[in-house]
Amino acid sequence: MSVAEHKEKGKKSVGCFVLTVSDTRDESTDQSGQLIKNLLAEHGHRLAGYRIVKDEPREIESLLKQTLATGEIDAIIVNGGTGIAPRDGTYEVVDRFLEKRLDGFGEIFRFLSYQDIGSAAIMSRAVAGSAKGKVLISLPGSRGAVELAMRRLVLPELGHMVSQLQGR
Repeated sequence: MSVAEHKEKGKKSVGCFVLTVSDTRDESTDQSGQLIKNLLAEHGHRLAGYRIVKDEPREIESLLKQTLATGEIDAIIVNGGTGIAPRDGTYEVVDRFLEKRLDGFGEIFRFLSYQDIGSAAIMSRAVAGSAKGKVLISLPGSRGAVELAMRRLVLPELGHMVSQLQGR
């Protein structure tokens, strides 16, 4: 089966949970989380939940455990905390949950980001893979990075990824 045929058979509507990791944002200032939610809706996906948590590993871990155990959620999209600043702890938490990594996601994201912002792209630790039969994607928190990742990588493959994980 060709890639196009695989994609065509992919899920058209995916239940998604959006998690923003930030010490400073709330719902009114979370531009990246709002952008993710809007883009998912524009592409026919369902918002199964949304939360903002502080960049505290225990909080992130607890929420991911709850979310991964929820049946109506097919994918979790995390934004924020993927850099190398002292408070950036999202990558370490997400990394512990990943069962199968999609290494190409981070590689291609950084390549596309490099074309956009130059060498600063090397500081992104964007990552994706599967956890408990769900897609788990972790993006940087900047609006530009979220838009790039969502439009160029996540949205074109989300239904396909979920279908592959669910054996459909």
